[in-house]
Amino acid sequence: MAELASTVHDNKGDLFASFNVDDFPVPHVKDEVWRYVPLRRLRGLHDDTFSTAVPAQVSVEIPAGADGVTYEKVARDDARIGRTGGGVDRVAAQAWTSSTEGHIVTFAKNSTTTEPVIITITGSGPDVTAFGNLVVEVEDGATASVQIHTVGTGTLADNHEYLVGDNARLSVVVHEDWDDDAVHLGAEVAELGRDAVLRHNVALFGGSVVRLQPRVKYLAPGGDAELLGVYFADDGQFFEQRMLVDHSQPNCRSNVLYKGALQGDKTTRTPDARTAWIGDVLIRANAQGTDTYEANRNLVLTEGARADAVPNLEIETGSIVGAGHAATVGRFDDEQLFYLLSRGIPEAEARKLIVHGFFSEVIARIPVEGLRETLEAKITEELEGLSFN
Repeated sequence: MAELASTVHDNKGDLFASFNVDDFPVPHVKDEVWRYVPLRRLRGLHDDTFSTAVPAQVSVEIPAGADGVTYEKVARDDARIGRTGGGVDRVAAQAWTSSTEGHIVTFAKNSTTTEPVIITITGSGPDVTAFGNLVVEVEDGATASVQIHTVGTGTLADNHEYLVGDNARLSVVVHEDWDDDAVHLGAEVAELGRDAVLRHNVALFGGSVVRLQPRVKYLAPGGDAELLGVYFADDGQFFEQRMLVDHSQPNCRSNVLYKGALQGDKTTRTPDARTAWIGDVLIRANAQGTDTYEANRNLVLTEGARADAVPNLEIETGSIVGAGHAATVGRFDDEQLFYLLSRGIPEAEARKLIVHGFFSEVIARIPVEGLRETLEAKITEELEGLSFN
């Protein structure tokens, strides 16, 4: 069935999906969805040459007094795993094929959780390859908050499912805090019920190769999704974030804003800093009343860095509230720099202030105060010793 995975689709939302890795051809650099990815650095995730497969190391911490929240570790064949459908590329399907267990966090109907449930995914080390499945289900009328924190080192491919019921609300913060030699390819699918709200936040600073693929599906009218992200790539790091917001129901809203900075060093033997952001938004013919906007902003701090930004907007109906997209890749704003220099601020300090200000629009909207402070500190750490050539 491998030929099915490469057939021409009517639109970006009609993607072939499968739970079986054999239904997908091995990715090639000429494939559109893999053209930015350094395949040789994936440690065999894409072509079955990976090391011994093990379950992902996942721990779940439920805050004290959080009523209506349950956690279960289940077998991979549990019927509650895979309800959003199979993977849409070979690595996501490999995670389904090779995994042996799943983790399910459920927020009961009409419950309210103010403090986040902390889900920690720890790298399994250099000699094995981890595969995992995570389901977060927010039942009708519930309000939920989840923080997913990745730490350590290793190689990981996993699938996350977010099931948000009618009139439910889910806030997700994904903090990719890997050691610099980790490889992580993660697929995320969120399904939103009637008048459901999703707030999805990504902070990506660690890892050698990290590729995240969030997708949003609307199952009924009135859904509201906001996807925010910040990322900072150093010399030798590759980050790709490839998303799809599929507007298939009337009167739904989406807003996407990602900001990234890059700094490389051509004097080293490591690969240059590299990022790729691909944002697909599809408005189907029956999605009247859609209101959507997506933007990606990239700040290139040194010569040894490259950012690719590809926003795509596909519209099949004209009966919408609004739709737009924007993407930029550039250096410092000379006017901002001149203003700070004219106030007596040294140039190096002025440039660091500009970088902090660049990220502040997104970081200020992350709903976890402690994480906001952590990310500000990480940006400061990234900028220490930067020469800004």
